Amino acid sequence: MERDVVRAGGINMDWNDGMGRVQKGKVDMGGDYKRLRLKIIGGRVGNRNHSLSSLQSPFVLTKSIWPHPPPCFVLLPKNLPFIELPNPIFSLIKLGSVRRRPWIVAPSAMGSKAGWLPVALLLAAMALSSVLPPPSVAAAGESGEADHAVQQHSERISGSAGDVLEDNPVGKLKVYIYDLPRKYNKKMVTKDPRCLNHMFAAEIFMHRFLLSSAVRTLKPKEADWFYTPVYTTCDLTPAGLPLPFKSPRVMRSAIQYISNKWPFWNRTDGADHFFVVPHDFGSCFHYQEEKAIERSILPLLRRATLVQTFGQENHVCLKEGSIIIPPFAPPQKMQTHLIPPETPRSIFVYFRGLFYDTGNDPEGGYYARGARASLWENFKNNPLFDISTDHPATYYEDMQRAVFCLCPLGWAPWSPRLVEAVVFGCIPVIIADDIVLPFADAIPWEEIGVFVEEKDVPKLDTILTSMPIEDILRKQRLLANPSMKQAMLFPQPAQPRDAFHQILNGLARKLPHSEGVYLQPGEKHLNWTAGPVGDLKPW
Repeated sequence: MERDVVRAGGINMDWNDGMGRVQKGKVDMGGDYKRLRLKIIGGRVGNRNHSLSSLQSPFVLTKSIWPHPPPCFVLLPKNLPFIELPNPIFSLIKLGSVRRRPWIVAPSAMGSKAGWLPVALLLAAMALSSVLPPPSVAAAGESGEADHAVQQHSERISGSAGDVLEDNPVGKLKVYIYDLPRKYNKKMVTKDPRCLNHMFAAEIFMHRFLLSSAVRTLKPKEADWFYTPVYTTCDLTPAGLPLPFKSPRVMRSAIQYISNKWPFWNRTDGADHFFVVPHDFGSCFHYQEEKAIERSILPLLRRATLVQTFGQENHVCLKEGSIIIPPFAPPQKMQTHLIPPETPRSIFVYFRGLFYDTGNDPEGGYYARGARASLWENFKNNPLFDISTDHPATYYEDMQRAVFCLCPLGWAPWSPRLVEAVVFGCIPVIIADDIVLPFADAIPWEEIGVFVEEKDVPKLDTILTSMPIEDILRKQRLLANPSMKQAMLFPQPAQPRDAFHQILNGLARKLPHSEGVYLQPGEKHLNWTAGPVGDLKPW
């Protein structure tokens, strides 16, 4: 039905949701207020009546009905000819229920069809997540009903990538764990428990996982891989950052220990060994790229397989054959911040973090190669962008209300924001040139994320607002796949298809080792005295 509503004075909105609750809100559009044309599509949901009152604006208020979540509303310019968008489409927001209003567009911005159509489509896209189930950081398949609900609103990755995510590595490899003195691992955590919660903690939880894993063997002669449980990022500064001058010393000391006590390192110079090195720039062991490049990969690790968070093409700190993993983000903590599934995604672009690092980069421009500074300078006043240095208590909830979550480089190209975005179903916008992403042989990042070159940051609003709505929908469906979320997490206890298992899958795909990994008599590849003088000091 269609009707005209005339009210005198103001633009306060009252919405009776038919369940005894009245939503209140006020919209300040600016300009002269004229007669409002109200178009209601659908009519009723069950026995609920929906009434609107006290509305005046030069905009059309459109309501789209769907059987499950409560109806919401979208403001569109009055001169917009009605277009019926494909179901399921929800409007953007319950009136007055969210404090941010990036969806309010001034009449002056609506001069032509070319001007309002992208905005209209974006408003629709921002509401699409209302139909998706809540993001889950628990194992998929806890009940048949839950599985069915997820399958209705998610999309499986087609082809080999989907199969790889669901691989079970058990039976495909055996891992021998060196029994190191506690000073290399457990004693560090006892001394500084902060190591259990920071973004480098994958090295700790991988060790704990392997100790009870079905792939572990107590017979080194039958092992495919040898693992050295050394925590190189657990010697922290008061600010909670790994000490860059300590990490390489700890690693060298551990390798010297295993090479002296067991024969297995010396027969391959470490070619059948793997190490977890979740430092900013992997085994270059520094948080500043310039100094990491100067140090380069620790010489003793040049034949080993490195499992690391850092990945960037053609970079001296990325060794060929490395396995790139997600940083640690606490699964249990994220689980406690889940919000109701019907919550609309009312934030278009979301980011919380530094834009400048004045302490380490007082002149600016070096930190994040200037990309974060460009974000702030170009979009700090853009109503579509909810960006700030504040880190609110509602950070996880806000990500679940966002359509796009920015994942720009900082000192290193990676950060836990990527994990958080995937887990919470927020499309990651990756701003880090030449980045190599976690488990790229299994996760189709091009299909679930948006890649923006650092030089194109000033055009980010145009890039995101011009995305076809069907592309946004598909990315959200792929992100809703439980296997996608699970692959990014290190849960306690471990669960099928999680990041632990993806690491093992990566190691299994490197088998069998070629004959070339085993040294001939007198053959040597490693120089034990190479590297910066400071790194050669005993630990």
